[in-house]
Amino acid sequence: MLHSKTNWQSPAADPGKIRELARSLSISPLLSSLLVQRGMDTAEKALVFMDGGAEDRHDPFLLSGMAEAVPRIRRALEEEEHILVYGDYDADGVSSTALMIYLLRHLGASFDIYIPHRSNEGYGLHNHALDWALQQGVSLVITVDTGISAYHQIAYASTLGIDVIVTDHHEPPELLPEAYALINPKLPHCAYPFKGLAGVGVAYKLAEALLGSSVPEEWCEIAAIGTVADLMPLVGENRSLVRRGLSSMRHSRFPGVRALLAVSGITMNTVSAINIAFGMAPRINASGRLDHAGRAVTLLTTDTAEEAEQLAAELDLLNKERQLVVERIVQEATAKLEERISRSGLPDIIVLADQGWNVGVVGIVASKLLERYYRPVIILDIHPDTGMCKGSARSIPGLDIYAALSSCAELMDHFGGHPAAAGMSLPHERLEAFDEALNAYAADVLTPEDFVAVTAADGEVSIADLTLQAALELERLAPFGMANPLPRFILRGAAVKETRRMGQESKHLKLVLQQGRLQIEAVAFGKGPLADLLPAGTEVDVLAELSVNEWNGSRKPQLMLQDLAVPSAQLFDLRGAADAVKQAVQLESLLQTYSGKAGRAAAVFQNSRTSPLRELKGMSLWVYEEAGGISLLHQPEDRGEPAEVTLLCLLDMPESPEQLESLFTVFPGAENIALLHSIRDGRDRLQVPTREHFAALYKWIASIAASPTPEPEVLRRLSRQSALGARMLNRMLDVFAELDFIDRSGGKITFVPQPAAKSLTASEHFIRLGKTAEMEQYFMEGSRSELQEFLLSRRLGAS
Repeated sequence: MLHSKTNWQSPAADPGKIRELARSLSISPLLSSLLVQRGMDTAEKALVFMDGGAEDRHDPFLLSGMAEAVPRIRRALEEEEHILVYGDYDADGVSSTALMIYLLRHLGASFDIYIPHRSNEGYGLHNHALDWALQQGVSLVITVDTGISAYHQIAYASTLGIDVIVTDHHEPPELLPEAYALINPKLPHCAYPFKGLAGVGVAYKLAEALLGSSVPEEWCEIAAIGTVADLMPLVGENRSLVRRGLSSMRHSRFPGVRALLAVSGITMNTVSAINIAFGMAPRINASGRLDHAGRAVTLLTTDTAEEAEQLAAELDLLNKERQLVVERIVQEATAKLEERISRSGLPDIIVLADQGWNVGVVGIVASKLLERYYRPVIILDIHPDTGMCKGSARSIPGLDIYAALSSCAELMDHFGGHPAAAGMSLPHERLEAFDEALNAYAADVLTPEDFVAVTAADGEVSIADLTLQAALELERLAPFGMANPLPRFILRGAAVKETRRMGQESKHLKLVLQQGRLQIEAVAFGKGPLADLLPAGTEVDVLAELSVNEWNGSRKPQLMLQDLAVPSAQLFDLRGAADAVKQAVQLESLLQTYSGKAGRAAAVFQNSRTSPLRELKGMSLWVYEEAGGISLLHQPEDRGEPAEVTLLCLLDMPESPEQLESLFTVFPGAENIALLHSIRDGRDRLQVPTREHFAALYKWIASIAASPTPEPEVLRRLSRQSALGARMLNRMLDVFAELDFIDRSGGKITFVPQPAAKSLTASEHFIRLGKTAEMEQYFMEGSRSELQEFLLSRRLGAS
């Protein structure tokens, strides 16, 4: 049994609306259900969403502050004032700055740009930057993707005689800066119909206000990058901007965009919003995380292919370096956390800090630990000289991390953010109190249900629904992103037909799934080792995205696996393993990695086992008892709440039905059983006894032991005459002795010539031999499915 990493939830949609929309638009029920679930439940709404409409584009002068900003910029152009574009270091800030560069170049303006250094300066407008601007002769500052909270800095700019126009999209504070103009759709008094613009989207609306209908279409490419990278909702005007940007990007004339697509390994004529999010955006962000974001701005605004290729290569290297830095910090942070868990259990809010944790990537590290432990996570870098801790938080839906930070605001020098993510700084000496205060707050807010991750799905389907036509139709919902995610479907009760690893170092997994006569291929990147847990015939439930696989001119539907569950108990057939202990350790590790449920493993073996067991550190160790049960040999220390045994590793097979029954009695919650015992040679195996076996044996004993004969001698001579092994012969002698057909005393055996007539079935040894031989036959020769059925029947009997 494998548990899914998260709980899957799919909304129920009105089947009548689905049928009617499918009929009226001549689309598949699958596409129709997606449209209805996402609020496009009429033909008119659905067509606007799929094909776009004029209502997706709004008059830029509906933005509060635009009417003041445009004349001020025109005056600056007429009077040849020097303008400063002040941006931010993330991908939205970089895109916003690049777009303003294109706009001011187009207008023939005199301008400079300024983006603060993430590590050295931090986010936002800074007074020292305004001092520098004054020295450069700047009289007008236009902020992009920042500025809405810069009350004091903008007041300082006024004292310098510098006007500030703020274009931003972040949540406005209660105290608004007294800027020349504030342009932000989220301002409470702003009547702009669409509130979800990115910073680059607001900058684009400023360009529209200044240029009207003559805004170059290719500028949508820059707007698309920032909008997708900043995780803005891909609905309404954002959807229109990104769709137009992607269309232009497929034949882009920007050298920087072309070079960035190339180093990201993205096919230009099929670029998608997903490609921007996972290919282009990380490379742009790497510039601001490990270096200075100015390099990324130059890439997006250069006119020469040679410079673009060089800069794109540099960003690619920075991104690879960023990945290595993240991986190192994740390992160090995980080690710290595991050590803490071993002492006091898993906290409700994870707070970890250390020196040398690059402040530019701590947010990514927090996200990765959140994914693994499903707890709110705060990762902080400690400055080696000042002791100041700067960090980032990522949270789960059940906890508003901004509210949590607000509850202990007095412990921090600075903090800001929103319910899902935040940033903060505080002195090292307050770190312990900070951790305690946050966890005290969480204890009052979080419930056990909040620690269960939930993934939204778009419905339950069968393989029959997942046709090539349906996969192609889904493209009508693109671009996919926030508020319009790539559809995910739940497929239940599919049998694994084939399993194989693929790719470099066999990192990836490919399955062929079957329902009835229908099959579909499924791919899971980075999950190659999962192949060992999914032998052919395993029934699985999967959460997957539907895509089109194109290869050598042919196209077919394909699933991209996001999560997987095996709803029934599993039997892992590793009989005859060269190193049973090593195999048990590997299996436990795989199950811990790929199953969403914590559990413990137990290993059971015969007392005679001599192989080293010290590698089975985390397992409870048990031995079979001759009397028929099992007894505990070693129990590992519990870390936090003791977990139930879910994996039972049989290093040796039980020698009796009583030992087998005791396994199920002691481990009723074992969801998975691994058979790791050796395979005995044919003569060493027990056989289900027959009357013919005993009749033949009776004759041989009559000739061998007419007078008292040492038992070893009897066994040696019987072994020569019979095809049966010593173990089987010994058990049969037990039967004869019980029935008084032989005398077995003093180490000798004597044939009894005229015993009382007794049925073999009157012998308990005969009954036990039959049951034990049947069990052994299954363990030694049965197929995996036969064994699974046999063990299930015994398990039910034990329960």
